[in-house]
Amino acid sequence: MAYVLEIKPSARKRNAAAGRAVNRDGTRWSFATREAAERWAEELTQAGGELVWVQSAHPRDASDVDGYLLSRLDRGSIADRTRLTAEGSDGEADRPEEATEQDVFPLADRR
Repeated sequence: MAYVLEIKPSARKRNAAAGRAVNRDGTRWSFATREAAERWAEELTQAGGELVWVQSAHPRDASDVDGYLLSRLDRGSIADRTRLTAEGSDGEADRPEEATEQDVFPLADRR
């Protein structure tokens, strides 16, 4: 049985190789296994310059897909916070005193 992968907009917008794949052959791809789909995602990351990954489809997704190819639209938000925490001596040095709305709702009002 094939593993059906849907390339989501975040992946094709962030990763040029994923975008070319969609333009060439559409948003749904079929692989022998999930592992094969994950290897392809690694190749796309290398070729397209931005991280993409395979995530299992939501259990309530009524479509015939098994997984999604995703990327992060908000460039570096989690990586930046991780880096800031790692650079601070006690993990607090580079953080604001109070959480901002952006910290609490990092994707709010971004469409």
